[in-house]
Amino acid sequence: MSNYLAIATVTAALQRLLQTSIRNDVPGANVTTLRPDNPTAMSLSVGINVYLYQATPNPAWRNADLRTRRPKGDLIKHGQAGLDLHYLLTFYGNEQELEPQRLMGSAIKTLVDQPTLTQESIRETIANSNLSFLARSTLDDQSQVVQFIPSSITTEDLSRIWSVFFQVPYALSFAYQGMAVLIEGDKPGNAPLPIRRRQFIKNGGNSGIGNKLTRPVIEQIEVENTVEGAATSQSQLIINGRNLLHSRVQVQIGAARVTPQTVSETQVTVDLATLDEVERRSLRAGVQGIQVIHLSDSEQRTAIPRGEIESNVEPLVLCPTILSGPQGMTSTTEERDEDRHWGEIAVTIDMEVAPAQRVYLILNGLSEPNSESYIYRAFRRLNNEQTARFPLEAVAADRYLMRIQIDGAESPLLVNDSEEYAEPTLVVP
Repeated sequence: MSNYLAIATVTAALQRLLQTSIRNDVPGANVTTLRPDNPTAMSLSVGINVYLYQATPNPAWRNADLRTRRPKGDLIKHGQAGLDLHYLLTFYGNEQELEPQRLMGSAIKTLVDQPTLTQESIRETIANSNLSFLARSTLDDQSQVVQFIPSSITTEDLSRIWSVFFQVPYALSFAYQGMAVLIEGDKPGNAPLPIRRRQFIKNGGNSGIGNKLTRPVIEQIEVENTVEGAATSQSQLIINGRNLLHSRVQVQIGAARVTPQTVSETQVTVDLATLDEVERRSLRAGVQGIQVIHLSDSEQRTAIPRGEIESNVEPLVLCPTILSGPQGMTSTTEERDEDRHWGEIAVTIDMEVAPAQRVYLILNGLSEPNSESYIYRAFRRLNNEQTARFPLEAVAADRYLMRIQIDGAESPLLVNDSEEYAEPTLVVP
């Protein structure tokens, strides 16, 4: 980032860049950085005047400086402003010898060849003895390179700019834009020390003595009774960690709260297949976060919000399973074009699907190695349902392996004795 001298440094560097170039193309020409109505600029015999007439927020950096303070106003990082600098280059000289036009061509050629300010050119500008007031500039530390591009300025815009200068005759001009200059604030912020150790305090009744409650920590999750390595609603979750034992423990799987079968200091076991009906219906397929929750004792008050202490979150991919037999799938298709079918299919799985979940049907043909495959998105649902309905469009007649994908979690495919995928399948006659 750059300090408050960045804008002036860009102007000075642009002046030096142009001065070096035009000296060879138009001998005796000079580059100034004055207002066009300044007597010195108006008396310039041969040369270019660089005038910064406007600075605007850079669109790409406008939102890069959000949340520099905490809600209480504490500064958490230095603020910054990304600016675009708009320059008016005015060309003076002998009109009979077309010097203004030659200078204009020379300036444009220079900025085409060198459209960016390099760190080297910035440092040379800062080190110039005639520019000692820029010695503390930090523009050379800016990560964003300043680039010069021609501005899209209309004749009307140009007329408005020149109308500001009272009784100053118009001279040949061209507009350039320098983007982007990042100016950083220098007000120091306050950064507290990181948390060394977490602990939770529960009120100790009327005794007034505080008891330390240690947060449960999940270190590893093992999944048993998987289907081709996938965790399903029939799997058993073994949660290993520390500080897991408590008088009232629940396990959070996504938005579902379930009751574990066994709890010890270092291990919690949840058998999804033996959950009661209400808890089973709350399970959702997809990538879920899993936590161990310590609930407060009902007879005691606690200072912890909601009376709960939560463990860290660990990921779990809970995969749906397509029900087997006639109850798992029903379909209706009709042949409209040669060997192409349209219709609808309803697929029932072992977990309910919420309306907001993304559900897809994936079909892979089996008749040939290069058989066609299809992906269809489920029709919109208004309620939680175990059955998802999909359109079938232009499907070739074949036997297909069928998968359901819900929020990134796919239903597993079963294999035969030859270790090839075999089920579940859909036959399009």
